[in-house]
Amino acid sequence: MKKRWRDSGLKGWLYLLPAILFLGVFMVYPLIDVFVYSFEEGYNSASQTHFGIGAYNYSYVLHDPYFLQAVRNTFLLVIITVPLSTVIALLISVGLNAIRPLRNLFQTIYFLPYVTNTLAVGLVFMILFKKTAYSDGLINLLLAWFGGSSVDFIDGPYWAKMFVLCLYTIWVVMPFKILILTSALASVNPQLYQAARVDGTPALRIFMRITLPMISPMIFYLVITGFIGAFKAYSDVVALFGTDLNAAEMNTIVGYVYDMLYGDSGGYPSYASAAAILLFAIVLTITCINLLVSNRNRNHLQGR
Repeated sequence: MKKRWRDSGLKGWLYLLPAILFLGVFMVYPLIDVFVYSFEEGYNSASQTHFGIGAYNYSYVLHDPYFLQAVRNTFLLVIITVPLSTVIALLISVGLNAIRPLRNLFQTIYFLPYVTNTLAVGLVFMILFKKTAYSDGLINLLLAWFGGSSVDFIDGPYWAKMFVLCLYTIWVVMPFKILILTSALASVNPQLYQAARVDGTPALRIFMRITLPMISPMIFYLVITGFIGAFKAYSDVVALFGTDLNAAEMNTIVGYVYDMLYGDSGGYPSYASAAAILLFAIVLTITCINLLVSNRNRNHLQGR
C-alpha cells in the first residue's frame, strides 16, 4: 500500500515538474533577481557592478515626485474603475440573462471590444475626445449641442484626462466581466427562482437572496483580478496620452518602472527594481485584504 502511494506521488511530481521548472525559471528567479537588484546601490548594467548594499533605492523612489504622482494616478484608476466596471457588468449581465430573443447577438456585441486591440481602442477614444486645430472632437460637439463648454480631454486639465482614462479602462475590461457574469448567471439552478416566484417573492429580494449568493464567487474573482489588472495599467495610458506620461501627469507605477529602465530618464535598473518590488508589495497586500473581505462577505450572503 505504501509503495503504491509512493509511486502515485512520484508520478504526480513528475507531471508537475515541467510547470514547476517553467514557473521557477520565468517567475521565481526573476522575482528574486529584482529583489536583489533593488538593494544594490549605484548598479551599473554595463559593468554589472555596484558600490554598496542598502535601502537607498527605496528611499529615492519613495521621495521621487514622479513616483508619487504615478501612485496617485494608479490608486485613483483602481478605486474608480474596479467597482464601477463590476457593478455595470453585473447589471448588463442580469439584463442579458432576462432577454431570451437575440441574447446571443447582444452577448457578441458586448464582447467585441475584448477581441479588439487596446491600442486601436485607445486611438478611437483619442479621436473622440482630442481637440485639434481642425476639430474639437465628437464629444465636444455633443457637449456644445447640449449647451456645454468645450473641454480638452487629452491635453487639458487633470480631471478631464483622468475621466477619459477611467472611461476607457471601464470600456476595455467590461466585455470580459460580462462574459464571466453571464456564464455565472446561466449556471444558477432555475428551480430556485421558480420556488421563489411560487412563494410570491419580490424580484429585488430574489436578486439579493438567490442571485448574488450564487454568483458571489465570480464577483469576488472579478474584483480581485480587476484590482491586479488596474495596478498593472500602462498600455492603456500610452494609447491615450502617448509615451511622455510624466509630462502629461498621467504616468502609472508600471510606466514609472519602464521609464527608469528604458525611458528618457532610463538606465537605472536599481530604482526600477525598487519600484517593482513596491508595486508587488502593494498588489499582494490589497489582494490579501480582498480575499479576507470576500470570504466574510460570501459567508454573509450565504447566510452562514
